[in-house]
Parts: sequence; structure tokens; C-alpha cells
Amino acid sequence: VQLQASGGGLVQAGGSLRLSCAASGIIGSTDDMAWYRQAPGKQRELVARITSGGSTNYADSVKGRFTISRDNAKNTVYLQMNTLKSDDTAVYYCLLHILWGPSYWGQGTQVTVSA
Repeated sequence: VQLQASGGGLVQAGGSLRLSCAASGIIGSTDDMAWYRQAPGKQRELVARITSGGSTNYADSVKGRFTISRDNAKNTVYLQMNTLKSDDTAVYYCLLHILWGPSYWGQGTQVTVSA
């Protein structure tokens, strides 16, 4: 299984970015998909999660600004990030859970928000 994340970059505070993470080589059914992030010197933290049925949950720090979605036919998860803040600067990783199987991490994509 390979997860290819894209969409990161440099943006000014208040701007928007859309991250994508496409999975390939999957054997079995996908379960939850999620985005995590890790800022320099900090632990990796959950940003948002979406179940196979479309239920979502978010970290308090991004509620109302970020939206997670998925396209099951394409095995792709998205993260729409609006009203970005400097605190959102981090490497963003996608995570894919296989139903009754292992989990896989994407390679990470850098998001940098300038003040």
C-alpha cells in the first residue's frame, strides 16, 4: 500500500490550502482515514478523522476552519484548511486504516503559514 500526500505549501495567515492523500495497492476495505500533523519539537497530533461512513471528528484547534472528506471510489482523503494560522505550521500526515487489517502512514506534506 502506498499513500501519496500532496497540496502542502507556503501560505499567508488567513489563507487556504487543500491537502489530498491518495492510496493505492489496497487489499481489503478501507476503514477510518485521518490527518495528523507534527510541528517542530512537538508530538504528532490528530487533526481530523473520517470513518468509512463519513462521520467526522476534529481537534478543537481546527474546528470550524478545517474540513475532512473522502472519495471512497478513489481511496482518497482530503483536508480543506481555511483561515490558516501560524500555529497550523507543521508536517501533515495522512493515515489509512484497513478494516481488520494494518494501518499505513503517508510520507507527509509540509504546510507553512507565514504571519
